[in-house]
Amino acid sequence: MSVGAVPAFRIGIWPLPGWLAAAALIVGTAVLGGALGGLAKPLFVLGCAALGWYAWQQGAASHLQSMLVLFAFAPFVRRVVDLSAGFDQSGLLLIGPMLAILAPAPGLLRLLNSSRGPSPVMVPLLVVGGCVAYATALSIMQADWMSAASGALKWTAPLIYAAALIAHADRDEMVQAAAPAFLIILPIIGIYGIFQYVDPPSWDIYWMQLASIPSVGQPVPYGVRTFSTMNGPASFATFTAIGLIVVCFSRLRWELLLLVCPAAFALLLSSYRTAWISLAVGILFCLLFNTTRRKAGFILVGTVAVVVLAATLTPFGDMISDRFASLGEGAKDGSAQERMDEFVTLWNMPDSSLIGSGFTTTDVGSAGAMPVDGMIVACWLMMGIVVGLVCLTALVWAALTTLWVAWQDGGAEAIVIGALGCGALVRLPLANITSGENGFFFWTFAVLLSSAPRFLHGGDAETIS
Repeated sequence: MSVGAVPAFRIGIWPLPGWLAAAALIVGTAVLGGALGGLAKPLFVLGCAALGWYAWQQGAASHLQSMLVLFAFAPFVRRVVDLSAGFDQSGLLLIGPMLAILAPAPGLLRLLNSSRGPSPVMVPLLVVGGCVAYATALSIMQADWMSAASGALKWTAPLIYAAALIAHADRDEMVQAAAPAFLIILPIIGIYGIFQYVDPPSWDIYWMQLASIPSVGQPVPYGVRTFSTMNGPASFATFTAIGLIVVCFSRLRWELLLLVCPAAFALLLSSYRTAWISLAVGILFCLLFNTTRRKAGFILVGTVAVVVLAATLTPFGDMISDRFASLGEGAKDGSAQERMDEFVTLWNMPDSSLIGSGFTTTDVGSAGAMPVDGMIVACWLMMGIVVGLVCLTALVWAALTTLWVAWQDGGAEAIVIGALGCGALVRLPLANITSGENGFFFWTFAVLLSSAPRFLHGGDAETIS
């Protein structure tokens, strides 16, 4: 199924693959960033926008592979460029991947003008889109134009991309395209993440000192909470957990799974327990199905082996053991107490945040700033109790749909998406799953249901160009 003519730019007789063009953009900007200085940032953003259009012409699968490369490495490029050009608090360069996933947006106008009603799969996106519009309006009413623009872009771009996938993409093709992309990316970010933990590079140290993000640890050897090439431990761990599920339950050869072992070790070094739990839940979900039960059993044993080896035979074993031990502390855990305090703070506001405060760009590292952990707190704070509950309902609806389709279908690709849906449900009360790169991860895989039973869509999906 084609989304347009392939561009004429070719290497030999073959068009340059989208993921290779993305890699060239990443490497070129990182290498030339020092010479270009501040000019590298807008050039990278424009390059991402052009790349998004180019990759979409090659098909949804090619575009997905390209976007995985961009989201995995754009924060790394940002830090390399900032080291020479000066720290950019706004993170202008990170806008690039968000613009790249907007490439299919013009073609959606045809879908909106269709006489058919929206597919049931589309309904959660429309509901969340309405809630985002409400939060944007609240920010505009407070004359907070920067927060309104930033929040709207980070929440809306993944929704638009997901809508394009519903209209065009084939589920099995997309999952099968994502697996080799993850297989290439995970070893790179895994090895870099281990190196970063042992001896953080100068650009990572510079960013950690100026970014005021407490969750990244200390800029010293064995003090970093690994974030590898990404924008923080949470983003890296979430991306890695998703990638491990996709790769491990793909149709790739067994011996190739050894390539992702460095990523599994780096995931432990992130100390991000939410991703650990979501990965475990995803694997356990795959145990429920005959199609994936045997593989899930082997992977579960392998995962336990990696954890035991990391905890007993590595220089960072004590940190990993202590972090795992904290999972049994329950309400005594410091993170759990902080999350409970966030609910108390919201409830004690003058109006209990009934209306909401809109999008905010408050630095959580600033004194007195309220941390925002999990979608329950985020939706309550930004959209108020009523609209926030509507948004949460739509998110749960989308995630539960992936489980239902997996149960009805029973195919390997459907089960993989169901496992990712389980992981999203685990992360929902504990972390952000809808904004920026996290929104891209969630919505991209949550809506890949175009190969689901026909009655789920109420008819054939339309194509867009």
